[in-house]
Amino acid sequence: MTLKATPLLTIDSTDVDTAIAHAKHLLEIERNISPGLKSALEVVLLLITVLLNRVTLNSKNSSKPPASDPNRLKGTRQKSNKPTGGQAGHIGTTLKKVADPDEIEVITVDRRTLPKGKYTDNGFEIRQVFDLDISRRVIEYRAQRLINEKGQSFIAPFPDKVKKAVQYGDGVKAHIVYLSQYQLLPYNRIQEYFADQLQMPLSEGSIYNFNQQAYEQLAGFEKISQGRLAAVACLHADETGININGKRHCLHSASNDQWIHFFPHTKRGTEAMNEIGILPRYHGILCHDHWKPYYKYDCQHALCNAHHLRELNRVWEQDKHAWGLEMKQLLEKMNNAVNNAGGVLPDVEAESWKNQYRTLLAKAEIECPPPDKPDKAKRERVPRSKARNLLERLLNFEEDVLRFLTNEQVPFTNNAAENAIRMTKVHQKISGCFRSMEGAKIFCRVRGYLATCRKQGMSATQAMSLVFEGKLPEFAL
Repeated sequence: MTLKATPLLTIDSTDVDTAIAHAKHLLEIERNISPGLKSALEVVLLLITVLLNRVTLNSKNSSKPPASDPNRLKGTRQKSNKPTGGQAGHIGTTLKKVADPDEIEVITVDRRTLPKGKYTDNGFEIRQVFDLDISRRVIEYRAQRLINEKGQSFIAPFPDKVKKAVQYGDGVKAHIVYLSQYQLLPYNRIQEYFADQLQMPLSEGSIYNFNQQAYEQLAGFEKISQGRLAAVACLHADETGININGKRHCLHSASNDQWIHFFPHTKRGTEAMNEIGILPRYHGILCHDHWKPYYKYDCQHALCNAHHLRELNRVWEQDKHAWGLEMKQLLEKMNNAVNNAGGVLPDVEAESWKNQYRTLLAKAEIECPPPDKPDKAKRERVPRSKARNLLERLLNFEEDVLRFLTNEQVPFTNNAAENAIRMTKVHQKISGCFRSMEGAKIFCRVRGYLATCRKQGMSATQAMSLVFEGKLPEFAL
């Protein structure tokens, strides 16, 4: 197979990569130039190269999100011979008649429009219209008051939750927290919705208080969630930056296919992870993106190969190392083989893939050798290129990179963790930042609860109703 490298950057049909290489060559052979000017020109070329490397980073060769590639090339969709709409065997979603409609409107035949004759009643032809009635429901409690002959007053007790002359009900609270923490609506839009649709005034303070109440009610659930996640066979972990009152903080996540836990913290490393309390007692397989603090915990590890594929793309596209493309293709073939085998490979087949992996890395060592060792007198760390760092990771952590071959619990990527925190990034785009650490903690706890309930097959509306009823979902008991 012939490998053809793409130009680093092209501007107005000019191959900038080639132009820089040509300029460097001319500098090397030019004799009639002062050392100072030559050194300055070399620095300029170095800066241009560094800037070009940053410009050419995208979502396919780095951890940058796809939204940062507005001009990325998108694959054209090929026309299909299949008809539009649902295909044969597809389970569709459609309205079905209900046995107990809320309202029945009987339509009678205008007999004046019928031809003369005798008619007998033969039932009805039924059609149903599903509509929506958004309205408020005010319940007035009237507690009977009795006065005896001595003038003493006795009043029937109100329900425990009815404590004020006028107050919001649990249904309103659950709906507000659902809109705020699940649908991510800003406070002012929730206020507009309640004013326009329900003719119900609502203050920002009330919205915050309802969120705070949900946060406090869910303290017990959060402990259950932490305990369950600490006991799963394979745990996905990730962290991302969040903005709290203009300062950068970190949002940590731990999840599997049934549970999700979020927690904000000022730190990104082990101090935060220890405070969260899941990883210190975890002894299964931890899937992550090779963030070094994860390796301080007593468990097995599995590395995210989606990150490796993007980094290998960069090695091939920017550093022009052929091993980058070859390793990317090899990992993709391994993943396909595992999927075709039903999730796990026999030991013999897995060992064959591992041998190919080691052979390719041996070739890569020649193409991307380690930097020269410094003199014994110097103890500073020798800088390595990004390509060399990746190569050493693939060499030193082979078992963690390829654990997906022989363990059915381990996926090829850590995309589950990245999917878990995706909506927290959407929240940041909508709101910009959290006003306080308290607000971030409210969002993380409530959002983690709702996301877990959705994974367990429970609707977010039902889940929020349980919170204000003071109950836990059945799956948490």
